Amino acid sequence: MNFSTFPAPALRRGLFERGNRPRHKAGAGDICRRTALSLFAASIATPVFSADPTPLRIATLKFGTVNWELDTIRHHRFDRENGIALDTLGMAGSAAAKIAFEGGAADALVADWIWVARQRGAGKDFVFIPYSRSVGSLIAKEGRFERIEDLRGKTLGIAGGPLDKGWLILRAYAQSRGFDLKGETRQVFGAPPLIAQQAMGGGVDAVLTYWHWEAKMTAKGFVPVVGVAEAAEALGLSPDIPLLGYVLRGEYARENSEAVAGLIAASRAAKARLASDDEAWERLRPLMKAADEAEFEALRAGFRAGIPGEEPIDKADAAKLYAVMAELGGEALVGEAKTLPGGVFFGAGVE
Repeated sequence: MNFSTFPAPALRRGLFERGNRPRHKAGAGDICRRTALSLFAASIATPVFSADPTPLRIATLKFGTVNWELDTIRHHRFDRENGIALDTLGMAGSAAAKIAFEGGAADALVADWIWVARQRGAGKDFVFIPYSRSVGSLIAKEGRFERIEDLRGKTLGIAGGPLDKGWLILRAYAQSRGFDLKGETRQVFGAPPLIAQQAMGGGVDAVLTYWHWEAKMTAKGFVPVVGVAEAAEALGLSPDIPLLGYVLRGEYARENSEAVAGLIAASRAAKARLASDDEAWERLRPLMKAADEAEFEALRAGFRAGIPGEEPIDKADAAKLYAVMAELGGEALVGEAKTLPGGVFFGAGVE
């Protein structure tokens, strides 16, 4: 069943929604009747807007880019309009967010669907709702390298560790071109700020980092050598599968189907606002912590580029990408789930 097609509460306000309210023609001696009708309308309409929304607690990284969307949802009351009340639990790291979620302190978190597949392979009933398809690129200072093969013998800075999904895709891409990216380069793994500092100081020759750090570095003269999405497409993989999304427990999704529909609707409303309204970004400047105007514009452009479409995730495309991840990442990445388990993508028809 595709719960994403459920009408959200904001779409079900009915008779007394502004613009749909029947007009009462006033006449002599009609004021009392009109007042009575107005009071009756208010008595029915008010609960639709003020009825207690369903709380939905989301564990997020304190400075994660998802906070831009969540802040927009709350500011414009997209959550309340859709029957939910978002509460964000700021976490110091992804491990802490996962502990909060698995321990029941949070109803949802933001993670990648490869992790969800691993958890389902281990018997955990988690489901994934797409949030962003933003992925990084392998970048270097402008003019240094033109192709991935130019990196033979060089030192690469990799954010996210040796099981980073972008790193695995780039390895597969390089291998298809006769280049052992792992064996013929030296890698330095670390947190994004450390990797960026190394790159700025010349300690590494090229960097693969998260998209928002890529945006920051692009604003300072770095350019892509090859993008992860470009590499995926060259391998025959779909570049449009959103990697990051909201993760919920299946039991919660089944018992709170309207709240989940509300989350989906609120997320889409926020994305639509951020995709088209530059003024909405001015309000987010303090959260973004951009060093200058160029960095601010790069971050805004990167977020917009990562907004996924609303079409369901294709099962065959997802399975093909998962197979590459499983082959290169092995058990350390996918655990017992050697092939894509069913039910990973909420409402997407993946069996």
